[in-house]
Amino acid sequence: MTIVFAMRDTNSNSGVFIRIPVEPREEWMPVHYGYEVQIDNQPEKSGEDDYHYTGILYSLTKPLAKTGKPGPQWNTMEISLDGPRTIVYLNGIKVTDFKEGDAVPERKFDFEPQRGTRPISGYMGIQNHSDKDVVFFKEVSVKPLKKVIR
Repeated sequence: MTIVFAMRDTNSNSGVFIRIPVEPREEWMPVHYGYEVQIDNQPEKSGEDDYHYTGILYSLTKPLAKTGKPGPQWNTMEISLDGPRTIVYLNGIKVTDFKEGDAVPERKFDFEPQRGTRPISGYMGIQNHSDKDVVFFKEVSVKPLKKVIR
């Protein structure tokens, strides 16, 4: 999956939901039962840490690199779902490589997702975080995974 996005301001908050097991019926369902690939280059401004940075699985992984561009520059996020493995590249650099069962930290905030495994297939979505967090998406595309992973 490829997502090309830009923040209206220097920084904003949004995300891409993946691996949602059933069609969402309420707003918190994707948060607690899917994964959110985060969009937020400055999580410290809202009291959060590296587990909340662009390209990571929200509150579950730390970035392997910090490659998010500030708004209004365009960013390209590539998300590969290969069975139980989730790999995220941000602007051509790998920032997340997670496999179901990898160790994750305890929940720090009640708005963080419930811990537990996610399905290898499911629904996806784009997060509308708030009226003040404006993120533009100019491309969202999905294609079957080739068996070669970088």
